[in-house]
Amino acid sequence: MTRPEALFPLFAELETLPGVGPKAAQAFTALGCERPKDLLYLLPHSGVDRALRDSVRDVTPPATLTVEVEVGQHVAPRTKGRPYRVHVRDRKLEFQLVFFHARAEYLQKLLPTGQRRLVSGKVEFFDGMAQIVHPDHVLRVEEAAEIPAYEPIYPLSAGLTQKLVGKAVAAALTRLPPVAEWIDPGLKAREGWPDWATSLAAVHQPEGAAALSFTHPARQRLAYDELFAHQLMLSIARASLRRAKGVATEGTGALRRKVLESLPYRPTGAQIRAVAEIEADMAAPLRMNRLLQGDVGAGKTLVAFQALLIAVEAGGQGVMMAPTEILARQHFEGLAPLARAAGVRLELLTGRDRGADRAMKLEDLAAGRIPILVGTHAVFQKEVQFKDLRLAVVDEQHRFGVAQRMELGAKGAAVDVLVMTATPIPRSLALATHGDMDVSVLDEKPAGRKPIRTAMVSTDRLDEVVDHLRKAVEEGRQAYWVCPLVEESEVVDYASAEERFRSLRAALGERVGLVHGQMPPVEKDAAMARFVAGETAVLVATTVIEVGVNVPNATIMVIEQAETFGLAQLHQLRGRVGRGEAASTCLLLYQAPLNETGRRRLTTIRDTEDGFRIAEEDLAMRGAGDLIGTAQSGLPRFRVADLERQGSLMALAQSDARKLLHDDPGLSGPRGQAARVLLWLMDQDRALRMISVG
Repeated sequence: MTRPEALFPLFAELETLPGVGPKAAQAFTALGCERPKDLLYLLPHSGVDRALRDSVRDVTPPATLTVEVEVGQHVAPRTKGRPYRVHVRDRKLEFQLVFFHARAEYLQKLLPTGQRRLVSGKVEFFDGMAQIVHPDHVLRVEEAAEIPAYEPIYPLSAGLTQKLVGKAVAAALTRLPPVAEWIDPGLKAREGWPDWATSLAAVHQPEGAAALSFTHPARQRLAYDELFAHQLMLSIARASLRRAKGVATEGTGALRRKVLESLPYRPTGAQIRAVAEIEADMAAPLRMNRLLQGDVGAGKTLVAFQALLIAVEAGGQGVMMAPTEILARQHFEGLAPLARAAGVRLELLTGRDRGADRAMKLEDLAAGRIPILVGTHAVFQKEVQFKDLRLAVVDEQHRFGVAQRMELGAKGAAVDVLVMTATPIPRSLALATHGDMDVSVLDEKPAGRKPIRTAMVSTDRLDEVVDHLRKAVEEGRQAYWVCPLVEESEVVDYASAEERFRSLRAALGERVGLVHGQMPPVEKDAAMARFVAGETAVLVATTVIEVGVNVPNATIMVIEQAETFGLAQLHQLRGRVGRGEAASTCLLLYQAPLNETGRRRLTTIRDTEDGFRIAEEDLAMRGAGDLIGTAQSGLPRFRVADLERQGSLMALAQSDARKLLHDDPGLSGPRGQAARVLLWLMDQDRALRMISVG
């Protein structure tokens, strides 16, 4: 498990590079560079054309110009604070070099009158005269080679200059060891990608702007290396998770048939396909680690319950876990009719269970008398013992990273894991965050789901909206009114929600309820319960209702200042209505005038109900970190790859990584050994420990 010797020079201290002292080394850490190898991946974001021209006449100011000139007279300023000017002449035209706060003797040495020099800098017109203020380069003609024809521009942090970064990167490039190719030869040839060292040179010594674009083969290759290393790490984690021997769980189908016969509709093709994938995984002697990704209302519950029944049919137990008590209770209520149809006992275990009641449940669970349990993460506690746990279904992935997935595996001998998420994630992101899992996607709506009519309404028409609401309430319907997240501060939200609550109460009477983040949990639950029971007709809320709440009679969703919400959030909120028989409406209230982003966001929501399309659009508009919320996304930070523009490479990297591990599980063959070098370069070497253990 030791680092390959060939890489030592790239893992040395930064101060071993010429021109990098302790201060500069410290400044580099702000750019995420601690070793020479990090500099290889500090890519220039733009460049400056410094090709040699004949004359100022060849460019249109303001522009960068590199030209050979004859130095004329120096004109020192008469008063303090005025500029120092040097007259120069190129082949066709005379112009000036301008310096502020300059020392005359220094400039006379730099630009001796009568001699020829090469100058490069930004040309501008001032008082009808061309001038370059503080040229970037002034060199003797024989030193021309020191100015690259196209100069890369690097990101900087305090204490660093372009010159210093460029020099340090160039020095790091001289340390590249000869490496064997880790990319599949067929793929590399098909894509026309250069070798690793050639790619780095092309990006750091670009011949023109094209070399900096995301579509340039060298840039694509380096992005692929990064994604491939990431997917290799996830695939190794997945393999080590699966090596923990699973139990082959094969159902008879008897209980599932009962449930399907009791339903008033047929499952969709996507549901049938997902159940078949899960069934095959559970029957295999390896551990299942599958993500069930479905849009709001795509029927994940039915798929999950059928998976739990496979465990029961095989003589084992299943558990479904939700992140909050309110969601666990809802799952329990949603599954109860299905459990009755199957004739299977279903129990709920949350932090609220106390005393004799709890003791009784734990005893029945340990004896195997409870085949299916629904609970919060309280199920993780030591004293919760199953007789024969085969399947754990986990709801709402985000709060559940790779580490927790591994912890869950320790609970049963070899529990199969099915994770459900209602947030459609674009494929490239799903692979970045869940690449260690197999994915089943529910991309069809069950029959009988009515489309939701979505309209954009300006806040000037607030009175009309309230009138519309009054009529609906008189007809016995229910509505949500979501208030905007004003500031990061809950207090302000709370104030705006209170205010809206008061004004709606004045207009609609007593049947308006309120729920927001500042309330004690007990009050929040009570307010929700009153709405679920139909005692309140309109529920004013901050976004606490995003996840999970199911009120079939609620047919109107009003979202105030909709332009301040993200696309995914708007889509989730809208999914809270349209769950019953009646036609539903979602009103997006916005404050005119809308900016371009706001308009694009709202029209996207108005024009489509397809969560995956919405997620792709969201990714294009906001970027990967924002989409999952960087703080809790577990989204890896890529330095070269750009998931918005290079997402298609991610799927390629995953299949390639899985194939390599399938063909060479110990990464001991020639390509496997090369891949180990890549894992070191990309700081994914912890994955190698998992291999060496196995």
